[in-house]
Amino acid sequence: MNLALLKALCETPGIPGHEDRVRDLIASEADGLFDEVSTDPMGSLLCRRDAKKGKNPTRIMLLCHMDEIGFMVSHVTDKGFIHVLPSGGFDPRHLFSRRVLVCAGEGDFKGVMNPAGPGVHISSPEDRKKVPEPHEFIVDIGMGAKAADVVKVGDMVVMDEPFIEIGDKVVSKALDNRVACWLGIEAIRGLGKAKTEAEIHVVFTSQEEVGLRGARTSSFAIRPDIGIGVDTTLACDTPGVPEQDRTTEQGKGFGLHVRDSSFIADRGLVADFEKLAMEKKIPFQRTMLRAGGQDGAAAQQAAAGARAIGIVVGTRYIHTVTEMIHKTDLAAARDILVAYLKAS
Repeated sequence: MNLALLKALCETPGIPGHEDRVRDLIASEADGLFDEVSTDPMGSLLCRRDAKKGKNPTRIMLLCHMDEIGFMVSHVTDKGFIHVLPSGGFDPRHLFSRRVLVCAGEGDFKGVMNPAGPGVHISSPEDRKKVPEPHEFIVDIGMGAKAADVVKVGDMVVMDEPFIEIGDKVVSKALDNRVACWLGIEAIRGLGKAKTEAEIHVVFTSQEEVGLRGARTSSFAIRPDIGIGVDTTLACDTPGVPEQDRTTEQGKGFGLHVRDSSFIADRGLVADFEKLAMEKKIPFQRTMLRAGGQDGAAAQQAAAGARAIGIVVGTRYIHTVTEMIHKTDLAAARDILVAYLKAS
């Protein structure tokens, strides 16, 4: 398993609207795998593999969003404290005392993120019960007033944590959704040089975390017959979570995603993937979310519509710097995508 690629993807900064570094990395990996690669006006990377000879082949689209949740600089004080606004959904309880990377035109600057206000030794018991909103946190890059010379409004800020392997798991920031970027590349590698009956589009989309934006525009351009949203999902198989809310259990295979608040999967596709997984002995589990959405919904609703489904990997501690996946679940997601595309 090419975990070196997953590590590189996770550690490359790229929030909504700032995916260029991730896109460049993917483009270098995609070299030679596709018949055409292009970038659209929204910054999504559109990769096409032609079908075998034949008119009007089925168009299958894999949607793999590139962006991670992060921040944009909203203000720099004359003393060098950096205020930010979130890009994507954060639980502010996870933002205390974090190391961050401020990506500015002058270079990348390491910094720390903490809430504004008094520290533990001079705060009141009531102060310590408060959980600030994300916009109430400040970033300090240790440069004092000089920070304003290098950091500008609109610059990207990401969490600065390494990718690590622990036991049968990998842990990193940005597994949501560099997991899908990895799967989009490795699924096509798994096909080798063979052409399929279907025309395959793997689109590494922009700005999913702020509303499926790149997926919507690229889906209208491609007009797929089948859309596969490739993403992470919850794995709340941890203490304190009722069994019915766990969504997935790690180590039990890829997630066959049938519903969330953005779409309902095509029942025929669910049956097809389920049958294929059983035939190939690829472990899987059906998944459903009460809330949330993913790029498959954009493909389903584009133009005259498409059949759609989600292929997902259960992730513990999602939208934190300690996102965790099981290696066997990642392998299962890759294997089912390869098997489905080969059969198409």
